[in-house]
Amino acid sequence: MTGKLTRRAAGALALSSLATLPQAARAQQGRPIRLVVGFAAGGPTDVIARVLGQEMQGLLGQPVVVENRAGANSLIATEGVMRDPPDGQSLLVTTLAHSVNAILLPNARYRPLEDFAPVSLIATLPLIAVTATNSPYANIGAVVAAAKARPGSVTYGSAGNGGSAHLSAALLAVMTQTEMTHVPFRGNAPALAEVMSGRLSFMFYPMVGIAEHIQRGQLRGLAVSTAERHPDFPDVPTMAEAGFGGFERYIQGVGLVAPAETPAPVVERLNNAVRTALAKPELNARLRSLGAVVVGSTPEEFRAFLVADLERWRSLISAARITAEAG
Repeated sequence: MTGKLTRRAAGALALSSLATLPQAARAQQGRPIRLVVGFAAGGPTDVIARVLGQEMQGLLGQPVVVENRAGANSLIATEGVMRDPPDGQSLLVTTLAHSVNAILLPNARYRPLEDFAPVSLIATLPLIAVTATNSPYANIGAVVAAAKARPGSVTYGSAGNGGSAHLSAALLAVMTQTEMTHVPFRGNAPALAEVMSGRLSFMFYPMVGIAEHIQRGQLRGLAVSTAERHPDFPDVPTMAEAGFGGFERYIQGVGLVAPAETPAPVVERLNNAVRTALAKPELNARLRSLGAVVVGSTPEEFRAFLVADLERWRSLISAARITAEAG
């Protein structure tokens, strides 16, 4: 028989190989498993993938490599993995962009639930709202009060339209029925620099690497998005404590999905490797040091998370009237 294997045939072949080959042979066979990250190297998603992949490699007995396919807020990577054979060799590292792109981008040609097989929710990435140390905002309530008093005068930065920082601030505006001005940048770092300078009012920022700025007196923590106070910021109240209950449900999850029709035993094998790796104290501590809250779910639990994720971001994007071009 000539020609390319169909997606279903490729998956069946992978399952047959896993079932019949001895472990030693499977460890040496074929190309490495690729964890495809839709962002440039060095960011939180990339670092989490590399830390996890290194541990999975030993557990699976075959190479696990991270492949960065940056572009279009991970759309290129997502659609690429969707088209890959369902053989467990190509996995997408997902963020909230997995749901958001499908909602916002008219050129998105994938379905977040139907076109992928969930493997595991790795972790969640909470945010902290920060402002310049010499800003007039002592807490997040003061930011909201200023926005109510002068609609549009409060500005917030983000790493781009539809990202976690943008959507978190948009959520705050929706919850408080205020108007705030979104100023997107190409990355979190330049946005944070504008906050520290006082040229932007505030922003929601990933907890990775932010503690040192607060300790040096360059930033003031306003509130954290976690359900409980975060141990790295014990003096910073939660959004719920500040009067914005429910904010903690809008959290970014980092997970792994495979192409649809990946055989269940292949997904289970990958899931076992992820959860075993995350249970190791050293790896768990490493991810916590990056600001992640480690989860490690079953495929079914991750699917339920993705279903809820799609709905929460669709509702917020509609309520905040966010479009692909502007916030």
